[in-house]
Amino acid sequence: MNNQMRLLGEKILKQKDAIAKKLHKDRMSGVVMTETERVQADKMEGHIIQIRAEFIELFGEALLNHENKNEAMEKIEKWCKETGEYFFKLGIPLDEALMDAGYYRKYIWKDLEETMMELEMTATEVIKVVYLIDPLLDHSIHCFSMAYVKFHQLTLENAKQAFLELSVPVVPLSKGVGILPLIGNIDTERARLLMEETLKQSAHLKLSHLILDLSGVMIVDTMVADQLFKVIEALSLVGVKTIITGIRPEVAQTIVTLGINLNGIQVRANVYQAFEELHG
Repeated sequence: MNNQMRLLGEKILKQKDAIAKKLHKDRMSGVVMTETERVQADKMEGHIIQIRAEFIELFGEALLNHENKNEAMEKIEKWCKETGEYFFKLGIPLDEALMDAGYYRKYIWKDLEETMMELEMTATEVIKVVYLIDPLLDHSIHCFSMAYVKFHQLTLENAKQAFLELSVPVVPLSKGVGILPLIGNIDTERARLLMEETLKQSAHLKLSHLILDLSGVMIVDTMVADQLFKVIEALSLVGVKTIITGIRPEVAQTIVTLGINLNGIQVRANVYQAFEELHG
């Protein structure tokens, strides 16, 4: 049986490129593409076929080293991680990418079946091959999906981070004076970034005064007020004086109702008033 396993593995390794080409041709024959997409696909064809051959090679190696199934699993996981990222960056939808699994199963087993018939392997021997190959194929589907989703989530997180950074714009008004216009709700994550970016940008712009305009903030509760106080306190420690402007009537009412204390903090009606006072 061990010798037959090795023969199966050697056959797969020998035929990997031919199997990959036939698989790829069959797989792409049913894909509807525009002319531009077709040109791009033709350019990448050689690389995609190489990726397919490398995957098929893993099954040949698994048969050669069938006593070390964990090693085969680890190699499958590595391939799936790299390929999941590559397919995601190509913009191929996950459901479309997972359709490849059926083609791999079809062509790997087709080649194995031909060789097993040539070797006249018994049913017991065939079942042992099934117990080795099918779990690897199933595991590859799971690992590929997890890798694809991971990179998708990472991209979303990076996009969110970039959006949050753009939502904390400190704009210089004159020498030593800047304005931070806040718009929308302030949650815990944005408050953390508010602290980091405000300190960093104030230092970069060499500010002595920062106008914190809240005219675009609809809700100020105790959590938001606490976060703003922390930012103001941190700025004072680096020599930047803060002036709050643009508190909306409904927000002012909420502040009073909640008993939020603004003593010690400079508050002006609007940006113009604060700016005029600084340059009066």
